Amino acid sequence: MSINFSTALGIHEQALLLRGKRTEVLASNIANVDTPGYKARDFDFRSVLQARVGVLGGDSGGGMLRLSTAHAHHLGGFSDSAGDDILSYRVVSQASADGNSVDEQLENAAFARNALEHQASFEFLNRKFLGLMKALKGE
Repeated sequence: MSINFSTALGIHEQALLLRGKRTEVLASNIANVDTPGYKARDFDFRSVLQARVGVLGGDSGGGMLRLSTAHAHHLGGFSDSAGDDILSYRVVSQASADGNSVDEQLENAAFARNALEHQASFEFLNRKFLGLMKALKGE
């Protein structure tokens, strides 16, 4: 019986990668808090993870509807490894005079929560590796 990393690690590998991408997006929002006209971006972690691994919410197909475009770069923006746009604009809770949609407190809270969830994903993945090492050693 062979061990396959993708089945042995489960969704934790993809979760860790997506948490890292979300950290970059949230950090970019925080860095541009004073940039006039900057629009805050984010993505729905759960739906993107579900699309990648197709296990959350009982959907074994992982099928999300894709937007049809005439050219791959018409929508622009950040894409996942499959080339699908995963970022969307945040809903503005209060408009600013300069057109910036970044709410610094909201972004800092989202960043802190994402960092905590990133650490949890890392711990899950680390424990999976420790379990695999024990299995290989016969402990």
